[in-house]
Amino acid sequence: MPPKGITFNPSTDIPSLAGKTILITGGNSGLGRQSALELAKHNPSEIWITARNTEKAEATVAEIKAQSPNTKVKGLAMDLGSFESIKAASKKFLAEASRLDVLMLNAGVFGHPPALTEDGYEVHLGTNHLGHALLFKLLSPLLLKSAPNADVRVLILSSIGWRMSPNQGLEFDTFKKIEGASPIMRYVQSKLANMLYAEQVAKHFPQFTTISLHPGEVGTALFSREPGDEQIRYLQKEVVPTRIVPVDEGVKNQLWAVGASGLVSGAYYEPVGVLYQEKLQSEHVEMAEKLWEWTEKELEEQSI
Repeated sequence: MPPKGITFNPSTDIPSLAGKTILITGGNSGLGRQSALELAKHNPSEIWITARNTEKAEATVAEIKAQSPNTKVKGLAMDLGSFESIKAASKKFLAEASRLDVLMLNAGVFGHPPALTEDGYEVHLGTNHLGHALLFKLLSPLLLKSAPNADVRVLILSSIGWRMSPNQGLEFDTFKKIEGASPIMRYVQSKLANMLYAEQVAKHFPQFTTISLHPGEVGTALFSREPGDEQIRYLQKEVVPTRIVPVDEGVKNQLWAVGASGLVSGAYYEPVGVLYQEKLQSEHVEMAEKLWEWTEKELEEQSI
């Protein structure tokens, strides 16, 4: 039986965020939207939310402002499946923001039919991992600039689904293919990549805190959209109704991580605030290093 998490009330347990700038990917719906709504109540300097199109971002911005009129909120159009879109969004953010204290890499796709991103990567790996990795790369100078006199954090949403990954873990030869694994296994692979990448970011950037986390089985649009195959339909009809929690409950782990003390950089947390204690096998450590090297190589020519 998993260890029991802490009791966490976002209204009373999120500390003051005065002076902090926060960027949340996928901030127009689900966990990202709920994160922005809750964090805006605690007096941050700025909250930025990304969405694939400006209209969706601005609709959520208006909703947040209605609830927290004194908080500065901005929308940012960004498609994590497009390097050019990520670079354009990063350029705009860097031109307007003077600091970055919390980078919440929240957005993701699940059960997408077989497809490649516009840059030629399997859509789950390309969006959930590589798109976020590029965003991190482009914003890391500002994170470093903000870190000396502040508690800077990078929060990467993974999933307990990483435990379903095949014995060999990441299958690098599938990263640019649509053939082979089912949509569920492609998603699982991307979530393992999120977890392993957080460990490597922490190793290479000790100047700030980086963790990965599992929000729980949450009733977001990931589980309600048009299914991609029989496995997805089974999950939606048979598994999800018995296990999911509402978004306002599922969001607690990432909200806790924004202000919690004593975070172990590079670690993975389950809800709420439960440090994953089991040691990863040695091949997973090697895999994390290989993922870092592969990611750096794929992104080496991407700049703004």
